Amino acid sequence: MNSAEADSSRPNLVFVFPDQMRKHAIGFEGEDPVVTPNLDSFAKESVILTHATSTSPVCSPYRAMLFTGKYPHGNGVLVNVNSLSSPRGNFLKDGERCFSDVLKDEGYSQGYIGKLHLHAPDPNPPYDYGQGPLAGGVVWDAWTPPGPGRHGFDFWYSYGTANNHLAPHYWTGDGDAKSSRVDIDEWSVKHETDVAIRYIENEDGSYRDEAKPFSLFVSHNPPHSPYDKVPPEYLEYYDDRTNEELLNRSNVRFEGRGKEAREHAKNYFAAVTGIDEQFARILETLERRGLKDNTIVVFTSDHGEMMGSHGLMEKSVWYGESLRVPFIVRWPACLKPRKDDLLIGSADIYPTLLGLMGFAESIPAACEGSNYAETIATGSGPRPESAFYLCMPSRPEPPIDAVDRRGVFTHAYTFAVEYGPQARPLLYLFDDREDPYQLRNIASDRPEVVRRMKAEFHAWLRRTNDPWLASKRDLFDSEVE
Repeated sequence: MNSAEADSSRPNLVFVFPDQMRKHAIGFEGEDPVVTPNLDSFAKESVILTHATSTSPVCSPYRAMLFTGKYPHGNGVLVNVNSLSSPRGNFLKDGERCFSDVLKDEGYSQGYIGKLHLHAPDPNPPYDYGQGPLAGGVVWDAWTPPGPGRHGFDFWYSYGTANNHLAPHYWTGDGDAKSSRVDIDEWSVKHETDVAIRYIENEDGSYRDEAKPFSLFVSHNPPHSPYDKVPPEYLEYYDDRTNEELLNRSNVRFEGRGKEAREHAKNYFAAVTGIDEQFARILETLERRGLKDNTIVVFTSDHGEMMGSHGLMEKSVWYGESLRVPFIVRWPACLKPRKDDLLIGSADIYPTLLGLMGFAESIPAACEGSNYAETIATGSGPRPESAFYLCMPSRPEPPIDAVDRRGVFTHAYTFAVEYGPQARPLLYLFDDREDPYQLRNIASDRPEVVRRMKAEFHAWLRRTNDPWLASKRDLFDSEVE
C-alpha cells in the first residue's frame, strides 16, 4: 500500500529548490535562451506564480523565512550563517516551530536532501568535516546533529554549505559528524535526485513510513557558483552560442564583476538544463508510483542571479534578476493550471503550503507570513498590494562588505533605498512596466509615486519590526509618520 492509498485526504509534498536560479532562466518565460523542456511541460500542468520574490535574496535568510514563516528580524537570521555571523545569534534556533515541526505533529514522514545553510558551524571542528576555513578563517559548512535542530525531518541527507558540486559530501543517519559523512564522486544534482527517488520509491521501507503521507525537500546547490562545476554533457546544449549571445538582456554590462558573465553564461544555463533533466526524473517517479495526483510538487529557488545585468553577479540587490524566482505549484487533484500575479514573498510560503495541505488551523500564531492558499487554489483570495525587500550588511563592524538596503515593489514599480558610505541615502524608483530592465532611475521625476511607495515601505518596516523605523526616520515624509 503506497502513501496515497493510505490517506488520500492528506497530500504528499515534494519541494525542490535549486540555489540561485532566477525566474528568467526557464524556457517558457521567453527571456533567457535556456533549454528546459521538462520544466516547460511541468508548468503547463501547474499554477505559475509570476511575481514570486525572494524577500531577502541571499541563502540563509531565505531558508530561515521558508522554515519559520518569520521575517529576518523575527527569526534572527539576518545574513548568511557562518562562523563570523553565528556568534551574534545568526542561525536557526532549535526552539523555532518550523514548517516541518508542524507536519511531524500532523503525522508526516519527512526527508531533507541537500544544502541547508542554517546551522552554526563549529569554528574549531574536531576534524576537517566540510569546506573548512575560507578567506579570513571563516568557516561556512556545518553538520546538523540528530535532535531538535533537524526540526522533525526523520530522513536526513544534508550538509551546511559547500560548493564542491562535482564532489559533494553529506551527513546522513544518526551517527556523529565523522561516522555519518559520505563523500560522493558525482554531480550533486544527479546524486541528490537519486536519493530523492529512492526516498519516494521506498522499496525496502527503510526511507519512510509507508503508512504515512510524506514531505520531501530537495535543495540543490547548482546553479550557484562556482559555475564551471557542471557536467560537460549539459554544456553541449549551448555549443553553438557564445556567452555574449546567451546574455541577451539589454541591461547586461561586461564591466566590473559583470566581466565574469563573459565566462559563465554557458555554465549557468547548462546547470539549469541539468536541473531540468533531473527534476523530470522525480516527476516520472511520482507518476510511476501512482503518487502524482495527490502530491503537491513545488519548484522554486531561494533567490536569483544577476549574471552580468547592471554589471553585477550573484544576488542581494533589488533588481529583478536577483529578486524574482520561479514558483510553480502542481497538484492535479486540486489545482487547475493557470498563471497568477500574486505578490508572494519568502515568509508566505510556510503558511500558504500549510493552508493548501489542509492545516491552516495549525499555522502558529507567531508566523508572520500570510496564507495565500485560497488565492492559489481559486484566484479569488486575499492579495497584498506590495512585497518587501531587505538586505543587510553581513558584518556589523568595519570593514562593512555590503551596504544596507531596503525596498518595496508592486506590480508597477520597484522602490529601493540604499545606505552606504555616502552622506545621504540613495533612492531608486523603476517603472517595471515601461522599463522592464530597470535602466532608468526615475525617483527624482516621480515624487508622487515616491510618496506612495514610501508609505507602503513604512508599513512593511512597521509590520516586520525593522530597526530602520527608529534609525532612519529622516527618510520618511510627515504623511507616513
